[in-house]
Amino acid sequence: MTLLRLRNLSVEFATASGRFRAVDGIDQDVDEGEILAIVGESGSGKPVSMLAVMGLLPWTATVTADEITFDGQDLLKMEAAARRRLIGKDLAMIFQEPMSSLNPCFTVGWQIREALRIHLGMGRRERQARAVELFEQVGIPDPVKRLSAFPHQLSGGMNQRVMIAMAIACKPKLLIADEPTTALDVTIQAQILDLLTALRDETGMGLVLITHDMGVVAETAERVSVQYAGQKIEEQPVGPLFRTPHHPYTGALLDALPERATDRHLPTIPGVVPGQFDRPAGCLFSPRCKFADATCKAQVPPALGPELGRARCFHPLNTDERVAS
Repeated sequence: MTLLRLRNLSVEFATASGRFRAVDGIDQDVDEGEILAIVGESGSGKPVSMLAVMGLLPWTATVTADEITFDGQDLLKMEAAARRRLIGKDLAMIFQEPMSSLNPCFTVGWQIREALRIHLGMGRRERQARAVELFEQVGIPDPVKRLSAFPHQLSGGMNQRVMIAMAIACKPKLLIADEPTTALDVTIQAQILDLLTALRDETGMGLVLITHDMGVVAETAERVSVQYAGQKIEEQPVGPLFRTPHHPYTGALLDALPERATDRHLPTIPGVVPGQFDRPAGCLFSPRCKFADATCKAQVPPALGPELGRARCFHPLNTDERVAS
């Protein structure tokens, strides 16, 4: 069953020099119990689409869509009060920077208990017992003592676990994890990913994993959506995507993995993701693509069929024609 459904989602930001489209016509589905990874370079609009779903974008953002539904509820028509009751309870998010997301003026225990009070109406003893249970669940030692700590008194890995505990406190149906392993050492990264996967297996929640780490994607995700300059340019199950990418950008991302390097020098993608003032007329990847021709630079490529990963490209990789040539 489809848990989250987005159709033609776009997000524009008002700037001093005009409007900038950070998300451009994205369609996305997330099923119950599924782990979907959204990948791409910085500037690809990965978190913005999910923040739009959460209703957490600043006033400078304009969100438009043909459809945004969650668990059968139309978020576009939902009143603000009803949406606030939903966000944090059934639809939760782990933010990228725990030190800037946690309130430095309150203990981590108070912040978790406050979420339980607002969303579940628990009494004081219930809240304390549930907070201890959550800390144990995410692997925080000596949970009773840690609940009395302020964010600055905990390590980055501990604060990330606190953020996960807060996000799963109300047993959400969908959890969005924005770069949950950023700035953590490899051992802690593995523990966090194992924890998220175990929570999915235990509760059946859907999980959206926003990351630029293709190694994390290979080990954790079931389906992968590749974004570039605000557009979704390819989507496949994780196995086929790694074996036979169809968009040249996806292929270039995979070629840049250290374990795939065949030479002393690691392959890179020249140039940068286009911004507000340097967006090309045709394919947004054309200035950086070695396969681009005059058509690519002048016309917007259509999305291809599911057999080609719905890649938005005039010259997809790993087709019979490309192999034959």
